[in-house]
Amino acid sequence: MGTKVKPYNKQDSSKKEEVAEMFDNISQRYDFLNHFLSLGIDNIWRKKAVKILKEYQPKLILDIATGTGDFAISALRIKPTKVIGLDLSAGMLEVGRKKMKKKGLQDKVEMVQGDSENLPYEDDHFDGITVGFGVRNFENLEKGLSEMRRVLKPGAPAIILEFSKPKRFPVKQSFNFYSKYIIPKVGRSISKDKAAYSYLPESVEAFPEGQAFIDIMDKVGFKNLRSKQVSGGIATIYVGEK
Repeated sequence: MGTKVKPYNKQDSSKKEEVAEMFDNISQRYDFLNHFLSLGIDNIWRKKAVKILKEYQPKLILDIATGTGDFAISALRIKPTKVIGLDLSAGMLEVGRKKMKKKGLQDKVEMVQGDSENLPYEDDHFDGITVGFGVRNFENLEKGLSEMRRVLKPGAPAIILEFSKPKRFPVKQSFNFYSKYIIPKVGRSISKDKAAYSYLPESVEAFPEGQAFIDIMDKVGFKNLRSKQVSGGIATIYVGEK
């Protein structure tokens, strides 16, 4: 499973608590920083993931680790009845709710505080689940994935978008430089949280990507597993069905 990377590395707190604290701390600047630091490509990745989701024509969608709700908003393109955005961080959800109100989407997207490793929903409940850049923040990856599978209806997909480590020149070298030097520096100066944007490259480094991640999805019972790299391997879209 790799090293357990935490944002603040305090001895007496869990990864889950530290991730929630970190996102609370950066919530006010998160949207701006996210789009700025990903050069806006994160929107293109989400569109690609939603295109895959469309094949399943889901009505009720759960967006886990929703943050301020960008993936939930993207999913509205395929006209579901409802999207529930779930996150651990009250600060991120507050920003997300304001965003939904501003866009007039509060009836379509419900923002809920909750723990992705103990989902507050019954079995076989959702037609689809999305997670954008959230699974690497899980305290217990297998437990989080098992919970996703539990609340999905049989045959329904989990579509997971996550950073990966590009292998090919020159994307590999450029991405390494950008994530190790530019992201922490700009992130720190704008968000005023020293740890948050150093945690990003560290958590990407520690994450079991590619086949290793697919193997974990397989282990918890997902079927028809596949993955698709985007932007030369900077991120990967993983798809698994219950």
